[in-house]
Amino acid sequence: MLIMIFLLILVNAFLGKPVGNLVDKVRDVNWSELASNAWKSIKSFGLKAGRTTCRTLLVFYYVMKDEGTPVADKALVYGAILYVVSPFDLLPRKVLGLLGMVDDVAVVAFVLKKINSCITPEIEAKVEATLDEWFGAAPAIS
Repeated sequence: MLIMIFLLILVNAFLGKPVGNLVDKVRDVNWSELASNAWKSIKSFGLKAGRTTCRTLLVFYYVMKDEGTPVADKALVYGAILYVVSPFDLLPRKVLGLLGMVDDVAVVAFVLKKINSCITPEIEAKVEATLDEWFGAAPAIS
C-alpha cells in the first residue's frame, strides 16, 4: 500500500495535481528504513547500469536521506527510485528497446528538477565518493 502511495505522489506531481493529502499519509514513515531498502535496490541496479545511471540514483538516495529535505520531496524521490528500479514500465524496455527508456528518463528529469534546491555540495561529495568506491576513481578531465 505504501509503495502505491509513493507512486501516486510521483504520478500526481508529474501531472501537476496536488499531492498534499498523499504526502500527509507518508509524513510519519520510517525514512531510515526506506533509505536502507532503496540503498539495496540502487546498489544492485546501479552496478549493472553503470556509473552514469547510478550517479542520479545516488543523488536521489542522499537527498532522500538528508534531514533537511522536505517530506514531499522525499516522497517524490522514493517514488522515482521505485519506478526506475522496478521491472514494470509504461514503455517496456524489453519490447521497445531504447525507446522504452523514455518514461524512466522523463521521471528522473522531472524529479531532478523538483529537488534541485535540495542537492547540496555535501550530497554531491557523498555521491562521488560512493561512485569511486563502487566503480573506481573517475578519470581526470584535462
